[in-house]
Amino acid sequence: MKELLIGFNAFSWQSAIMIFIGLILIWLAIKKEYEPLLLLPIGFGTILVNLPLSVVLEHEGTSGFLKILFEAGITTELFPILIFIAVGAMCDFTPMFKQPIMMFFGVAAQFGIFATIIVASLLGFDFKTASSIGIIGAADGPTAIYVATRFAKDYLGPISVAAYSYMSLVPLIQPIVIRSMTTKKERRIRMAKIDKNVPASLRIGFPVIVTLITGFIAPMSVPLIGSLMFGNLLKESGVVERLSKTAQNELGSITTLLLGITIGSTMQAEKFLTISTLKILGLGLVAFIFDTAGGILFAKFLNIFLKDKINPMIGAAGISAFPMSARVVQKMAIDEDPGNFLIMQAVSANVSGQLGSVIAGGLVLALVPILL
Repeated sequence: MKELLIGFNAFSWQSAIMIFIGLILIWLAIKKEYEPLLLLPIGFGTILVNLPLSVVLEHEGTSGFLKILFEAGITTELFPILIFIAVGAMCDFTPMFKQPIMMFFGVAAQFGIFATIIVASLLGFDFKTASSIGIIGAADGPTAIYVATRFAKDYLGPISVAAYSYMSLVPLIQPIVIRSMTTKKERRIRMAKIDKNVPASLRIGFPVIVTLITGFIAPMSVPLIGSLMFGNLLKESGVVERLSKTAQNELGSITTLLLGITIGSTMQAEKFLTISTLKILGLGLVAFIFDTAGGILFAKFLNIFLKDKINPMIGAAGISAFPMSARVVQKMAIDEDPGNFLIMQAVSANVSGQLGSVIAGGLVLALVPILL
């Protein structure tokens, strides 16, 4: 009889709270369709790991399947690398080639990373952990995981969950920030259409050149930027269409599924329900807002000098949440002016942000040990 009640006796109110959080994530994924590919497996993984005895992690000295996935995909940094191959195969850098100025938004929108590192340090986190928390602001889950695996393994759960949660909440958070920082007149600025005709040699050479340059400027980011550019080379080469489609579809879907449920497994009650976790979630939101604001302010600054004005909303697309942020900007542009099409410029800033966040992550990995 005692054995039959072992599950009830091993259950705690903290675990009940985490299971409820898991259910909320699943509800957001299904009912609200907030990044269901991410939130649904994360939510279910949260439920699994908070059931009595956490058998999915370990039982009687034997590793459970979620612990095996964690050690094989997160500890080894394999899942983030595979995700970036898939993302690279989906990225189209053509608009960025036609309007190179958009690349600067991918830099400006990383402001929140470094501002949050300072704030997190002031709140008592050590510098390595603060650096990992700052990366959340780029809305780049794989890079956040990659840096946290190196610098803040104890906080990998909340950092990963915060990064992916804020990615999924882009359609809620960014419009609020954009409207608070721009006027209706600014949001209705129209920009010239972009011609997508770009020489094949440029499209093919770009991922190779970026990888080479990054290897010298920010060597620590090569695993991430290299996998991103490899995926893009598969797409642009035109000779391995089957591999490109596999990277975009099967590889991306399988890795996202495994990554999501594995991230959920880090949300154990005893590790997650702490003051530090609440601080991390709050700082992640601050970083995300600062990154969005940084891009908008940079666009406003450029407009002081430019004859052909830039719609400041484009700056908000400089974060790494591709292509969600670009879609948000385009939707807001149409809401303000049904004839205003900014999707090409927004995508250009968005893919620049993808590059910017990876390079920023590499710089953090390289500079933090030196500063310490």
